[in-house]
Amino acid sequence: MFFDIGPTELLALAVVAVIIFGPERLPQFARKAANLVRYVRTMAGNAQSQLKKELGPGFEDVDFRDLNPKAFIKKHLLDDVEPIVADVKADFAVGTEAGKGLAKDLTDTVNSAKSADGSHVNGSGAMAAAVPARVLTPFDPDAT
Repeated sequence: MFFDIGPTELLALAVVAVIIFGPERLPQFARKAANLVRYVRTMAGNAQSQLKKELGPGFEDVDFRDLNPKAFIKKHLLDDVEPIVADVKADFAVGTEAGKGLAKDLTDTVNSAKSADGSHVNGSGAMAAAVPARVLTPFDPDAT
């Protein structure tokens, strides 16, 4: 949703707001909150336009989102790296598919060798090999 708030958290906040403010005063607080958000957006827009005007004629195309360090790094550093990362991911995908095919071929070869060898295979496809008897280790209750 927005600000990493999911629908369940939003519903919980609405229930808490109804409990705290009451259903009769909640619309009034919602209008005040909407007016506050509108005022802050207008103030930010005015500050941006005033800054563009005062910077002069060379800075009309300034994007203020680029002033965010995370966005700046992504735009100027990571844009050059993304094609390389996409190529590496594609190479890994090709290798993974080849590995799956090789694993299938190997499994088929092992299964055919098992059936030719005369080994017994249980219903699940696993070998029904003789399990060696369990060797019990000596236990000394006084030593522990």
